[in-house]
Amino acid sequence: MQTQESRPTSSEIKGEKLPYPARQSEMKRQPDSNLSNYKAANKLRDKVALITGADSGIGRAVAIAFGMEGADVAILYNENTDDANETKRLVEARGGRCLVIQADVRQSNACRDAVQQTVAEFGKLNILVNNAAYQMAQEKFEDITEEQLRRTFETNIFGYFFMAQAALPHLHEGDAIVNTGSIVGITGNPILIDYTATKAAIHAFTKSLAIQLGERGIRVNAVVPGPVCPKTRLTISDTRLRSPGPANPKNWPPLMCC
Repeated sequence: MQTQESRPTSSEIKGEKLPYPARQSEMKRQPDSNLSNYKAANKLRDKVALITGADSGIGRAVAIAFGMEGADVAILYNENTDDANETKRLVEARGGRCLVIQADVRQSNACRDAVQQTVAEFGKLNILVNNAAYQMAQEKFEDITEEQLRRTFETNIFGYFFMAQAALPHLHEGDAIVNTGSIVGITGNPILIDYTATKAAIHAFTKSLAIQLGERGIRVNAVVPGPVCPKTRLTISDTRLRSPGPANPKNWPPLMCC
């Protein structure tokens, strides 16, 4: 008999501040990545997936779920080797196969190499999940440095372009690209101005690429999470990071990117 999983609200999650680059293992409240109540059904049997930013958080959970569904999984990470190895352990503990690749998605050649490593290991590529992200909160707009701005855009949107371009020659009809957007790309957030701009760009990128690749039978979707607590949020402790954003005074319909 399944037990009820704990589902804390955003207001119940206390802010944590850890030095960059943060490690998931250092978080006081660990994200729920064990998928103990998830019932797999071989939905991805014989598929190969490459997931960026999969050493922790959303990426780790996706890697575990895809492995449980029968996919061979390659996970791409940038800095935290310990977290990446833990993701590999968790995938393999549930019977999946997992390839760990260290690469910086800001570099197009690194993206091409990651795809080539995946294909060399598993023989093909069917699913790309663009999930890697960089986020640094600033109280004042003027405090966003050019270095921070470039890193945020190069990681969060350039990396999505580079990975999609590298993967596309290996994708065929029925294959898919999945991008991680964000609710803040719709609502905005006053201390994440550069980050929210990249997430809005991801939404537009997804819709435009979906129109083009739809003619080839390749799906392009975006998943738009609400308030979560990945490692990208551990550089500052602030309740505004756990808020979905300002109210919608005109009751406009939501933008659906999924």
